[in-house]
Amino acid sequence: MRTNRLRALRHLSGRTARRVLVLGSAMVLLGSGASHTAAWAAPTAPEDDPFYSTPRDIADRSNGTVLRNREIRMFGLPLRVSAWQLNYRTTGSDDRPVASIATVLVSATPWSGPGPRPLLSYQVAEDSLGARCAPSVALHRGPDSAVSSTVIEMPFIVDALRQGWAVIIPDYQGPGSRFLDGEHAARAVLDGMRAARSFAPAGLSTDSKIGAWGYSGGAFATLWAAEQRGRYAPELPIVGVTAGGVPVDIATIARDADGGARAGLTMLIVLALMRNATGPELAALMNERGRAVMVAESASCGTDLLARYLDAKIDDYAKTPGLLTHQAFLAAAQRQELGNQTPDIPLYLYHSTTDEVVPVAGFEALLRRYCSSKSTVVERHSSADGHNGTAMSEAAGALAFLTDRFDGTPLTPGCDRA
Repeated sequence: MRTNRLRALRHLSGRTARRVLVLGSAMVLLGSGASHTAAWAAPTAPEDDPFYSTPRDIADRSNGTVLRNREIRMFGLPLRVSAWQLNYRTTGSDDRPVASIATVLVSATPWSGPGPRPLLSYQVAEDSLGARCAPSVALHRGPDSAVSSTVIEMPFIVDALRQGWAVIIPDYQGPGSRFLDGEHAARAVLDGMRAARSFAPAGLSTDSKIGAWGYSGGAFATLWAAEQRGRYAPELPIVGVTAGGVPVDIATIARDADGGARAGLTMLIVLALMRNATGPELAALMNERGRAVMVAESASCGTDLLARYLDAKIDDYAKTPGLLTHQAFLAAAQRQELGNQTPDIPLYLYHSTTDEVVPVAGFEALLRRYCSSKSTVVERHSSADGHNGTAMSEAAGALAFLTDRFDGTPLTPGCDRA
């Protein structure tokens, strides 16, 4: 099992092994006075923490209302950054009220640009089935295997804080950990922006410009929010969105990973789509072994699944062969695809031509849909090595795009493809 876990982590991200180094860099950049022997905070797990609970009167509150707040120490350390957790009202994809969590960060670096301090909503690639894997847990508790995605994306968050921006990191999968539920994610992101702007200690105002950024699973949530903004939260002044490694053509991603080193990704996608489904058709395709997995992995992180299902074939968990081409699976995946709405926000999209996780063909198809609908898109094909390499190498361009939008630099409408 130990060998399998190490292999899985290498295939998940070359950055995971460097998460302690990344966090150390964050502490230096943010001016931590903590020693190397400082103990990590160990807050209560979300399911046992009253802060995460849903208030009884949530149905009477409007979307984006802050229901509770508390100040925390990011990673449990005395960093030079103010940090709060917000419990706020949003609406799930089933149109029921949901209490969601987000972490708001404001560094000591002042904002020197035009207007009030801007807000960046950064969507971490949560990619999980359990609340213990959520970014709010990582940012409060510190690094462990369950929250490695948040920790390895800290350089991007730190860069944003160094610009003097406020940053909100939403648990956009919600208390039910609904991975690949686009509508739920979009609403949680947008209502998180509403909550942050109304939260006085963050120092924002209704005139604060807003940006959004995410990579991989975080890009999925980010672009869903961009597509839904016009009809769900048109008052939000979102001036720019950056997204890379966007999961498009979910069914193909699952088929490509099946039976190989990333087979745990296939399992994650199948289990997530079952959770998000409006009916029992997809779950009914699983055999007894598959039903046992549905129960056993109901709160697992993506790293857990990648470690446990190396080289697994999803049909070994299905009643009959061909689950990944079955109409029930294809329909569930199609409901979560991007490109059905035209974002009215300038976009900066980047993708590796050698992406081994998300085939570039799906990204190209999404670009064609956006460009044919007259979206304003700056697109960059990256020559970086694969999915994870592109996250690091193209981050500077993503940050520069957002910086220009917050500074008010003009952008020519249309599609700029390179």
